[in-house]
Amino acid sequence: MIVSLVYKVARKLLAIPAVLLRRDAAKDAELLVLRHENAVLRRQLTGPVRYEPADRLWFAALSSLIPRRRWALVFPVTPGTLPAWHRRLTAWKWDYGRRRSRPGRPPTASAVKALVLRPAEENPRWGCRRIQGELVRLGHPIGSTTVWEILTTAGIDPAPRRSGPTWHEFLTAQAEGLIACDFVHIDLIDLRRVYALVFLEHGTRRLHVTGVTAHPASPWAAQQARNLAIALGTRVNSPRFPIRDRHAKYTASFDAVFEAEDVDVIKTPPRAPRANAHCERVITTLRHEVLDHLLTWNETHTGQALDAYARHYNHHHPHQARGQLPPLAQAHPMPVPTPTAHRLLRTRVLDGVINEYRYVA
Repeated sequence: MIVSLVYKVARKLLAIPAVLLRRDAAKDAELLVLRHENAVLRRQLTGPVRYEPADRLWFAALSSLIPRRRWALVFPVTPGTLPAWHRRLTAWKWDYGRRRSRPGRPPTASAVKALVLRPAEENPRWGCRRIQGELVRLGHPIGSTTVWEILTTAGIDPAPRRSGPTWHEFLTAQAEGLIACDFVHIDLIDLRRVYALVFLEHGTRRLHVTGVTAHPASPWAAQQARNLAIALGTRVNSPRFPIRDRHAKYTASFDAVFEAEDVDVIKTPPRAPRANAHCERVITTLRHEVLDHLLTWNETHTGQALDAYARHYNHHHPHQARGQLPPLAQAHPMPVPTPTAHRLLRTRVLDGVINEYRYVA
């Protein structure tokens, strides 16, 4: 409608000189056409000639001032081009397909994109699946591929995805009855080395850090086993098969704590850390998320940091094996009808080494 109106106005305006100066109108119109053609050619010296809508309108308007017999000598296009332009304009007018919504998956809401980008910016070590697990825990079921697309579009390089355990068949079948233990060493700020004994329940992925010491003798290890039995309480019969390696610190007194509850201790093969893959994996997670980014002063400081991380791990950290649920959670929270990043509250754990997210009540 607007193009047609402009075209008619231009024809009327250009018809005025034709009435007043009918003798020189054709000559002047030819000069205008040639000048405009030169301008188009100068604009596109490096490529093929392309006429813009304004150029087509100008040539069509000047065509009424030039005799038809001189069109082939003056205009840079053939006479059949003008009807072709008209057909294209008509097809564009009646093309309702471009006004319809595109088929396929609906686009991701901008609020969800903001929820993905904020944890990615505040946690550089989090990958796509870790961010996905955090959003699922917040009540937003979203795929890891969608998270990857959002990060890639925003120019954020996703962290590498960590590989899972390889001793999978046996551990999956016996997960509910397995609890693994292993020692983790920590170098203090003064380069002294201390040791912590950690236990991991395979079924729930619950983490237990029983104690920290600089001298992990066999009596100390046996006492940590007793502390675990007291912490489990009535649940001590649920793990039927504790897994440990063949380190000399695990003596008969250590095994006797579990055997007193009719629990059989399983020893891994010599020099086979993959046989205790779940516990090795949680130790790697413990180092990557806490120990590699925190300097501790002594045994007490180290124990406090490990206890704080264990609470975060058991109450907040999502796990793929449990459908992105934390170890002590039973179900996902109810999803928020309208996702928004403004109501998202961040809780800093260990002075910001780890972040937890939840919605403001």
